[in-house]
Amino acid sequence: MNSSIERVNQLKKEKNAIILAHYYVEDEIQAVADYVGDSFYLSKVATRAKADTLVLCGVAFMGESAKILNPEKTVLMPDAAADCPMAHMATAEKILAVRKQYPDAAVVCYINSTAELKAHADVCVTSSNALKIVKALPNKYIYFIPDMHLAHYIAAQVPEKKFIFNEGYCPIHQEITLKDLLKSKNEHPDARIAVHPECPAEVTQAADFVGSTSEIIAYVNSDEADAFIIGTEIGVFYELKTQNPDKTFYTINDHQICPDMKKLTLEKVIRVLETGTPAVEMTPEAIKAADLPLKRMLELSK
Repeated sequence: MNSSIERVNQLKKEKNAIILAHYYVEDEIQAVADYVGDSFYLSKVATRAKADTLVLCGVAFMGESAKILNPEKTVLMPDAAADCPMAHMATAEKILAVRKQYPDAAVVCYINSTAELKAHADVCVTSSNALKIVKALPNKYIYFIPDMHLAHYIAAQVPEKKFIFNEGYCPIHQEITLKDLLKSKNEHPDARIAVHPECPAEVTQAADFVGSTSEIIAYVNSDEADAFIIGTEIGVFYELKTQNPDKTFYTINDHQICPDMKKLTLEKVIRVLETGTPAVEMTPEAIKAADLPLKRMLELSK
């Protein structure tokens, strides 16, 4: 066994720790993780984990979410600088202004957001449960933050609701264009197209399937096609290829790479287990404020 993997396993036992990894991190980290999944799955696993220490291999908002749901546990981030630009693309001031203009509006906060934004929301959602939760809300008006593309994708499926849109986006999915998609389809005419709802509407409308990373994996697993064009961060290819070794996968463009997710390395996982730092630190007040919308998400998505 690789010495780095042996060291990780040894440290996990010593610290009573588990590793939670997002599909977008490097293959070597997914290979040693105890749980690999999308944001929603990792949130659920965090609440059930028996370990004293959670090593969250993802970006900052994921570490915050794990800490909010498990305030008594130690949550470690292998790289404190790994952040999500979209997580900051909304403001408390705008939320307050929308609430003033639309007193009935539900503020629906995509989990890809800071703890501060979550604290101002009524409920959190992920790409895999957003439709179910929005449908379940009694409110007619929905202010969906921070991602405009996921908001438009959900809004098109619930015409009875009135959406107020924000201007946020994921830089990686934003750059997945229809032009590039058509070029890839022309090069691989027999391939099915599966994309993330964070992609622009013209891309999702041209796809055979739209879903979260975990839903894309499930779609590929169950579909009889031999080849797939995938419109999300390239890290998901590790799981796709692991579960479907006989199928072929193509990207839409050559820059479906999140630089923040790729900051994480196996060496940093070892270092954070050895040193116990950087750990996610939040005040009890901040945890309490952001806890309710996350707990409501887990309840409404059952």
